[in-house]
Amino acid sequence: MEMELKLELDAAGMDALGASELLAAAPGAVSQRAIYFDTPDQSLLRGALSLRIRREGDRRVQTVKASGATAGLFVRPEWEFEVADDQPVLDHTSPVRALIGTGTEAIAPVFAVENERRQWMDGGIEISLDDGRVIAGDRKTSFAEVELEHKSGDPAAIFALARKIDAVAPVQLGVMSKAERGYRLLGPALTATKAHRVALDESMTVASALQAIGFACLHHYRLNLPLVLDHRDASALHQARVAIRRLRSALTIHKSVFVDRTVPRLNTELRWLAAELGKARDIDVLLKRTGQSAIRTQLLEARAAAYDAVGIALQSARARGLMIDLVEWLSMGEWLRDDTNAEVAATPVPGFAARTLRKLRKKVKRQGHGLEALDDESRHELRKSAKKLRYATEFFAALYDRKRDRRGFKRFLSALEDLQDSLGDLNDLSAASETLRRLGITGGDADGRAGDPKAKAALLEQAAAHHDSLIGAKRFWT
Repeated sequence: MEMELKLELDAAGMDALGASELLAAAPGAVSQRAIYFDTPDQSLLRGALSLRIRREGDRRVQTVKASGATAGLFVRPEWEFEVADDQPVLDHTSPVRALIGTGTEAIAPVFAVENERRQWMDGGIEISLDDGRVIAGDRKTSFAEVELEHKSGDPAAIFALARKIDAVAPVQLGVMSKAERGYRLLGPALTATKAHRVALDESMTVASALQAIGFACLHHYRLNLPLVLDHRDASALHQARVAIRRLRSALTIHKSVFVDRTVPRLNTELRWLAAELGKARDIDVLLKRTGQSAIRTQLLEARAAAYDAVGIALQSARARGLMIDLVEWLSMGEWLRDDTNAEVAATPVPGFAARTLRKLRKKVKRQGHGLEALDDESRHELRKSAKKLRYATEFFAALYDRKRDRRGFKRFLSALEDLQDSLGDLNDLSAASETLRRLGITGGDADGRAGDPKAKAALLEQAAAHHDSLIGAKRFWT
């Protein structure tokens, strides 16, 4: 089983790891420089291909990698061979030519990656410690990461080593390729990252689809972390929390068909992490409503304290270890090794997706009956079920991309988003007073609408109408 794990660390962590007993042997060292190519309109990026020429000593190696849905269009996802110089070779066998045809004439360098790599072997694991820079014109950014690649022996050893490294030099899960770093440097200033479509196709099994969904959620979460930690960005915190909720929904889907004793613990840990982010999110929601009210200063002080706590939680050994645990579970958890799960694991995903969506829709229909008369607790349960249905709909979106499915999918998702938004407004209405009580803040009008029966009645009527629209929408998966 081939397996790789990438971990990011800061400069101090790089020094600590390099000097640790974990890496006591003399390393092999190599200087690398890679040039990445694309067209002016980034045709390769849009087509999920990367093209680079990497120089190591006197050797130059050209590599083309396919990712996401594009990988399924070719027999293999990576092509690599030596070239004479820094000019790409794009003949009729190249997937680049297959993707963009005569547009290859416009391909030119777009950014470079310079890297000092040290390497060790630890049993059957290759350890690469990278100290690198990405350069795009006059823009530069640096990175430090350790890559662990399983070469032989028990694949679980890679995760045991990752935990040992984390104890020496705190690490965060690495999810960005060097190509992704370069393209992000080329783009505008970083903003919060929303969830991307999961790269599923009809040939996938239930097991491989759930792996893809889980890794997509981790990617979504991890990309938003720097903006939360370094800039206290409210939108990034919201997206990180959404990523955790999506992952918990994926676990719920998983739990319905697979036997795995690890899932309850992972779910508990994700619930803890979501709750830590939720305290800050509640304040951000209130601040949007307060304007320049008398309590704004108190809320800003509470926000600063909440984000302090978020930073501590996100960088804690508990959160860091959870990310490693999740990658290990997704890669080689009990659910993949237990013979009890073998039949469902090998089941084609389209039928499973349809059954999952049917079941979740049925629950939303039942829980939303007589919505305007529901108490707060019942309405909250409906809101959670609607979220699960929305996340599942988004998870399986790529399976319904045919023209005959596309319109029904969009209408269903739009109706679902409307319902979720209206239920969210109702939740914010009832949560405002509770948040202020928790913070010990009194006065002002931030929770004024919570006691306004007309405002609540209008929102309830709107939510009921959106629920009716959703239940009346055509089921695109049938």
